[in-house]
Amino acid sequence: MSDGIGKKTVRDISVAGKRVLVRADLNVPMEDGVITDDTRIRESLPTITYLLEQKAQVIVCSHLGRPKGPDPELSLAPVAGRMGNLLGQEVLFAEDCVGPVAKEAVAVMGHHVLVLENLRFHSEEEKNVPAFAEELASLADIFVNDAFGAAHRAHASTEGVTHYLPSVAGLLMEKEVRYLSALVADPPKPFAAIVGGAKVSTKIAAIEHLLPKLDMLFVGGGMANTFLKATGVNVQMSLVEDEQVEVARTILEKAREQGVAVHLPEDVVAASKFAADAEALTRPVGKVPHGYMILDIGPETLKAYAAALKTARAVVWNGPMGVFEMEKFAAGSFGLARALASLDATTVVGGGETAAVVAQSGLQSRFTHVSTGGGASLEMLEGRELPGVAALMDA
Repeated sequence: MSDGIGKKTVRDISVAGKRVLVRADLNVPMEDGVITDDTRIRESLPTITYLLEQKAQVIVCSHLGRPKGPDPELSLAPVAGRMGNLLGQEVLFAEDCVGPVAKEAVAVMGHHVLVLENLRFHSEEEKNVPAFAEELASLADIFVNDAFGAAHRAHASTEGVTHYLPSVAGLLMEKEVRYLSALVADPPKPFAAIVGGAKVSTKIAAIEHLLPKLDMLFVGGGMANTFLKATGVNVQMSLVEDEQVEVARTILEKAREQGVAVHLPEDVVAASKFAADAEALTRPVGKVPHGYMILDIGPETLKAYAAALKTARAVVWNGPMGVFEMEKFAAGSFGLARALASLDATTVVGGGETAAVVAQSGLQSRFTHVSTGGGASLEMLEGRELPGVAALMDA
């Protein structure tokens, strides 16, 4: 039986000689038709390879970007090409995901892997229209959901198809859910959470769910400004969610009552404009010059965070410490990645921008788990059930 996710996985069923529809997360960043980071394609390969070894016919579907109807710039054709390179074999491509084109492609695919065109070229995908889900399901005998990054959405390809096919988790889905659910349910102690990114509002539910289990909470990124303001610090022109200041104050009070050590920035990197060529100043919090905005944690804060984290036995990190896309405001995020990579602890990174920081620092292998799904990992940290997981067959 699958370990710890409560759902059947691809290992629990016989797939030999069957047509298997795999929902992968191939939503990769692209510039001018060129894939700039193929992590998600690589992460989909263990399930695809396993199915091929089990003599299944593998039909892969995914979304890419947010198209409003068919858009050649968001075609999955380049993804099929890269997947073929990584697998070392030809991967076929169908120019639609349903209808005669898809049916014909499945009929002649033989033992090749077949990638279907972008699901979101059809508006019925996100609306979870039953007829569309049924048509997609009609291409296969079995459904495998391996798209953790889309598991928090009840779309036709994540939830709808499960009404028409035996449905199980892929190997990546299993790994993601197992790491995140185990960490939230029963973390090794001391347990630390690092939250960053722009907004408090997107992370409140996760912080509130984790707080009773935490020993330490570290805050960075734009959301730290709201917390600093809640403690009475003048953050000048920095991004602040004024409507969340009271929420931040309540979180700080709850943390104090529950004995959770909260770490806020003590120094920051600020600039007079939000630009890569802005002049950057490092100042203690409360000493940011008039007209300046905070864009990263400072070196003393990084040092303090790294020192406090040395005692942790488990750490979850979601959200960068600053505007890491600009070199002058990247030191906090990359420094924190290095500090976490050196820990002898369970280290789990929630996807999106945080995963990008870890990838760019070349330290993925030094983390216990780097999630491929930003929104999905955040919802798991909030203790919510993901529709794409809930719909799978119980173990």
